[in-house]
Amino acid sequence: MLCLALALPGRESGPVSPAAAQTTPAAQPLSVTEIAPGVFVHQGAYALFAPSNRGDIANLSFVIGRDAVAVIDTGGSLAIGQALRAAIRTVTDKPIRYVINTHMHPDHLFGNAAFADDRPEFIGHHKLARALAARAERYLALNAQLLGPDAFAGTRLIAPTRAVEDRSVIDLGERELILEAQPTAHTDNDLTVRDSASGTLFLGDLLFMRHVPVLDGSIRGWLALISRLEQVAAKRVVPGHGPPTAAWPEAVQPQKQYLQRISADVRRMIKEGRSIAEAAATAGLSEKESWLLFDEFNARNVTAAFAELEWE
Repeated sequence: MLCLALALPGRESGPVSPAAAQTTPAAQPLSVTEIAPGVFVHQGAYALFAPSNRGDIANLSFVIGRDAVAVIDTGGSLAIGQALRAAIRTVTDKPIRYVINTHMHPDHLFGNAAFADDRPEFIGHHKLARALAARAERYLALNAQLLGPDAFAGTRLIAPTRAVEDRSVIDLGERELILEAQPTAHTDNDLTVRDSASGTLFLGDLLFMRHVPVLDGSIRGWLALISRLEQVAAKRVVPGHGPPTAAWPEAVQPQKQYLQRISADVRRMIKEGRSIAEAAATAGLSEKESWLLFDEFNARNVTAAFAELEWE
């Protein structure tokens, strides 16, 4: 039954009638920044899902080639996806052929349905479809509650139509995007995107800036992956949360320090025979002043790290 919550583009509803289209207000375009020629980023708010932001809390991007457009993450609701699509259409009328989701979290892919009528390939990590199927019912119910009926209206999950097993390249016309499926880190389905034309690296939530990192995979895997990603040559990076762009690898150092601190504190407390509740209350507190939303996520991060590290 969970799989019923996932839909291939265009399957769940028919085309909008001309009368309906006339009564549907046009989406107000999201603000975007051109961080390199043909590369645009919308910066999401440093916030939790709320009716006031309609799920607009993650960075969303699009890249324009000679022939086509690729979208990288689509926002936390249909409304935000529509506003992103409207922003694209203020810049270019080229076809939107690809929608790339960097991972499974709702703030990055609940806007997918806004692009269904474009008939793009929806691309994700090879574990993305399974992860979404397992969480679809909970994601939809929880986020409908958080956003409320007006902001969440029409939102549905769309399954990937193309899976990246290891590495894949898409050609936008004189512009190639290199997609790489990463091992378990932030989640078990993180996908990175590198624009070869501009040297821009899109990391999704493998990189948090100012917004405290959120652990939903493996803290050991994340730290190991950071060490590898630091060796990737890039002129700039786009984080999943934070400013539209930053220098690489300098941008990842605060996150690396945070994860190392959590890891060290938890390992010490496990060695001392302390409980997971004690760890959740105190581990990582030395990092508190460096991050937004620390109180909302740190205890959860510590709990996940403790459950992983106690079995070392």
